[in-house]
Amino acid sequence: MTGTVIFDALLPWPVLWALAALTGLIVAFALWRGLPGWWLRALAGIALLTGLSNPALRQEERQPLSDIVIAVVDESASQTLSDRAAQTETALDDLRARIAARANTELRVVRVTDAPEDGGTKLMTALAEALSEEPQGRVAGVVMLTDGRLHDAARAPDLPAPAHVLLSGRETDWDRRLVVRNAPAFAILGEEIELTLRVEDSGAAPETGSTVPLTIAVDGGEPMRFEVPLGRDIALPVTLPHGGMNVLQFATPEAPGELTARNNESVVQINGVRDRLRVLLVSGEPMQASGHGATC
Repeated sequence: MTGTVIFDALLPWPVLWALAALTGLIVAFALWRGLPGWWLRALAGIALLTGLSNPALRQEERQPLSDIVIAVVDESASQTLSDRAAQTETALDDLRARIAARANTELRVVRVTDAPEDGGTKLMTALAEALSEEPQGRVAGVVMLTDGRLHDAARAPDLPAPAHVLLSGRETDWDRRLVVRNAPAFAILGEEIELTLRVEDSGAAPETGSTVPLTIAVDGGEPMRFEVPLGRDIALPVTLPHGGMNVLQFATPEAPGELTARNNESVVQINGVRDRLRVLLVSGEPMQASGHGATC
């Protein structure tokens, strides 16, 4: 408990200082003239000035609050690659021990999994929600344990304390993936469409040459084999072999040392439709009509 004297003056402080100076002059004049009772005048002036300054004794009882450290732990699918999950848990155990060794410090652990409907890793969303539940003045730091892949960087909140990132993985990690872009949902039979493919490496990929093997299979048939450039967009002309659903499977073989082969293939479904043919049902009987359209 601490006590302090505070003043809530009834008059502006310049006025009080002027009254104090006037009281001092009156007492000094009384002393100079040798007037009896000068000390009574001094006491009266002091009492008046004290009352006008309105002093009060304020007592405070203070109880220190602990600091809070927020740990955001990434448990998304990419963290299951290699030994990243074990690395993350080891780092979290070490962080817990360090926080426990500090006086008046608490650790809040927030675990983040993959967002529903392929929403990705929403680390910043989880961090913003965790910060909203704690007093900003008590947050002493933020630690994020992740592999560095997140999908909501634009939602990063204003941080009231320093933030640190502990990255899982190793410097030698690398991965290869196959990407198929601009695949249409349907195409006219007999007309050529163009797909854009790309095989790219990320991370500390080894030097394996400028081309990689690629296989293309249609409807589960015998795959066709090609050599395609690595790290460049490939324009692939495609003509659908039949009407209805055509399933095209693209794949590149797993390379030694890459993290996962899950993204080494891609399946595209394109519906083939006929030109200049429309089938209408009129009274339950099919009939042919001119014009452009699709099979219904």
